[in-house]
Amino acid sequence: MATRPLPARAPAVLLREARPLKALFNQAQRLAHLQKLLDSQLQPAAREHCHIASWREGVLLLVVTDGHWATRLRYQQKRLQRQLESLDAFAGLTRILFKVQPPVTQSRAAGHTVDLSSQAVESIQATAEGISDPNLRAALERLASNTRNKK
Repeated sequence: MATRPLPARAPAVLLREARPLKALFNQAQRLAHLQKLLDSQLQPAAREHCHIASWREGVLLLVVTDGHWATRLRYQQKRLQRQLESLDAFAGLTRILFKVQPPVTQSRAAGHTVDLSSQAVESIQATAEGISDPNLRAALERLASNTRNKK
């Protein structure tokens, strides 16, 4: 007895019908709405550095990209709290917390970088032309071309 696969459904339908996905989607929409309200109260320079992490039981947790912006926002905390309290979405706001969390960046591959002179590049290219092994020749040509592109 073989089971028949369920027919494919559009992602929008899944988000509206599946309970866990629906709750997650609603929470994401709620946070996006709150973020827009927060952005309307922040200085334009601070907007890209401050994001809402959570809003529960009167406590607003904001994630800030670095200590500099966290300090600036802490100095403005009372003003910001008064402005947010006046909005219906933030009714009952009692406290704003700041958490510093630097953005995740791709670390460069650990390795030895080489800056070669143009004479060294020409020498590598000339050597590559005289090599019969295709793998070694290709590696030398890549080395010469990568160095040429950097300069």
